[in-house]
Amino acid sequence: MNQDQPEASLAEREQAILALERRGFAGPGAKERAIREELGLAPVRYYQLLNALLDDPRALAHDPVTVNRLRRVREARRAER
Repeated sequence: MNQDQPEASLAEREQAILALERRGFAGPGAKERAIREELGLAPVRYYQLLNALLDDPRALAHDPVTVNRLRRVREARRAER
């Protein structure tokens, strides 16, 4: 393994969470439905996992565009409070 690479890559579920975040959703409830049907997670648990992923260097290495976009959104929401 290359010394510059993180020791472990993202688990399938972590990759699936990032893949779901890359998609656009049509109407209200569509994303929550996809979370339940495709990942088998409650939306609250999904967002807990997603938030932890945003701080994971492996997630940034796997999908920098999505992770950086979501980090910006998170920071903007924190600044509004």
